[in-house]
Amino acid sequence: MTRIPTLFLRACLFASALLLATAAVAQPPPSAAGNPPGTHTLNLKDADIQALIATVSEITGKNFIVGPNVQGKVSVISARPMQPDEIYDVFLSVLRVHGYAAVPAGSMIKIVPEAMAQAEGGNSVATAESGDAIVTQIVPLRHVAAAELVPILRPLLPQGAQLIAHQTSNSLVVSDRASNVQRVAGIIARIDTVSDSEVEVIPLQHANAAEMARTLTILAEDKATQPTGESPRVLADERTNSILIAGAKSGRLRMRTLVTHLDTPLQSGGGTNVVYLRYAKAKDLVPILSGVAATLNNEPGAPPAPAAGAAAAAAAAGGSATIQAHEETNALIISAAPAVFRALEGVIRQLDVRRAQVLIEAIIAEVADETASEIGVQWQAPVNGLDDNTFIGGTNFSGPGGNGSILNVAKNPLALGSGLSLGYITGTTNVPGVGDILNLGFLLRMLKGDGKSNVLSTPSVLTLDNTEATIKVAQEVPFKTGQYTNVSGTGGGAGQPLNPFQTIERKDVGLTLKVTPHINEGDSVRLDLHQEVSSLAPSVDGAVDLVTNKRELSTSVLVADDATLVLGGLIDSNASDSNQKVPGLGSIPVIGNLFKYRSNKVAKRDLMIFLHPKILRDAATEAAVSSEKYNYIRTEQLQMRNNREALTPEARQPVVPEMHDFMSDPNGPAAPATLPAGGKPAPRKAGRSGK
Repeated sequence: MTRIPTLFLRACLFASALLLATAAVAQPPPSAAGNPPGTHTLNLKDADIQALIATVSEITGKNFIVGPNVQGKVSVISARPMQPDEIYDVFLSVLRVHGYAAVPAGSMIKIVPEAMAQAEGGNSVATAESGDAIVTQIVPLRHVAAAELVPILRPLLPQGAQLIAHQTSNSLVVSDRASNVQRVAGIIARIDTVSDSEVEVIPLQHANAAEMARTLTILAEDKATQPTGESPRVLADERTNSILIAGAKSGRLRMRTLVTHLDTPLQSGGGTNVVYLRYAKAKDLVPILSGVAATLNNEPGAPPAPAAGAAAAAAAAGGSATIQAHEETNALIISAAPAVFRALEGVIRQLDVRRAQVLIEAIIAEVADETASEIGVQWQAPVNGLDDNTFIGGTNFSGPGGNGSILNVAKNPLALGSGLSLGYITGTTNVPGVGDILNLGFLLRMLKGDGKSNVLSTPSVLTLDNTEATIKVAQEVPFKTGQYTNVSGTGGGAGQPLNPFQTIERKDVGLTLKVTPHINEGDSVRLDLHQEVSSLAPSVDGAVDLVTNKRELSTSVLVADDATLVLGGLIDSNASDSNQKVPGLGSIPVIGNLFKYRSNKVAKRDLMIFLHPKILRDAATEAAVSSEKYNYIRTEQLQMRNNREALTPEARQPVVPEMHDFMSDPNGPAAPATLPAGGKPAPRKAGRSGK
């Protein structure tokens, strides 16, 4: 017996099943006697899906490619005959129910699982004739952002559908069954419409914008007074005293009606308001605000007010404004129409600001160098003649100050100046009209001096912007301006008491700095300053009173913040030589030096003035500068405590408390500690707690 191949048997079985399925389709339903020409009736029960595909291919004439994963049993019950197109739509619905889809590919149609059909693609536009076919459609948007619609439409699509937003073209890419895509496209068309949400600006004439915005916001948040829908947003622009309403047209119309009812003038025609100032001085603002109010009200003598804006509103309101200052609380009391008060309030807000401060440090450096030399010989030869007559002769040169001549030395040896002085005395001699003087034969004087001085002053002052500040470190020196004595001219005034009277004027001699800073928009400061340095000079022959040296500087400069600038300087160099000799004898070589008196003096002085401004714009910078100066003083005091040669006990030497303790304690600096038993203060370790 010959064995039939297995493949051949399977083919025969498949052909038999196909014939049975065709016969089942060709059989009319029991209720119908027969099908009209060109129509077919599908009645399948648990038939293989492969047989259904073959039947549909034979009826519709379409070519199918069946994927290897397309398997299963299907049941189709039809009560009436259908055209081939209707049978194809039923076929697509059966595939959808079982998770398959038909994807056109040229003249063929691929039957694949639905998940693969999304990647295979389909028709570009979903139509009513597409039915349950997988299509991919691009839906452009005009008014709504594509990204905003993705979370709205995602719940409306099945899990296997694809929904992607393309933000560059503002469009949506939808891939799903044609019926679903068509339904989603209709939803998008209804959402993608022009919105009536806009922003309206309503200028107010009488009411305050901030107060009205607060009232309208409370009404908008109240659900009892707000109809269904999104409530409009209300904002206030205080600069223009306007209300901004953003939202739908219906909500804006309702808010506009409320604004119209609320923006009405008061019955009394004005109000009184108290404005507390933080930085400015109330008394200084009164004349400024009075002038502004007069301008807004178009009062006589005031500049003409603008024809629009707040000035026109104020003029329409009428009435004059009354402004007074309460210095105890630094407040302004303003009685004016609402429009005028709003304009004044804006001016106050811009003037009442924290002003920056400027720390000005002036550095005055003076270096002086003086040298002097003096050498000379003087002779004197007193001779006693007949009848007790005395003859005097010799050289008499004048030294510095007039005290170095031999005659003055003979009168008073203690009046000699500095230096080495050698002489020979042989007794005393009586000079008529002068008295007894020393019989000084000769006088030799030699002097060499060298003096240097270095003075450095660093006055500093802190002041507000555009405010003059003065620092003065000086002595009050009296200068005589006049005198009077009641000396009697008659002969009987011998017993009358004298009543001398002098008038004096005290003047400051020392260091004076006057400065007015003006901070520019950038990081530079314009300084109007006056610097004066004065000192007492040595007494001068012929002067009736004290003599002072004075160096004065007045200028206006522009300096960068935290920079140093030289303001001016004085360089003085003075050299003087004096040579006195006896004619003839003083010119003899070598021996002539005994008949000469020579002196030399050289003085040089350098004085420079520097300026260092620093802008302090906030409290943190001011605290840093103050802490630096405070800690410097504390360090100097602590170093003085470490001086073991001081007689004052260490515990009794003053020292300021630590900076952080002094600033952080709300009750002020700590009270001094009480003395322990025995009355002796507890020892302190100076220098360790200072910075």
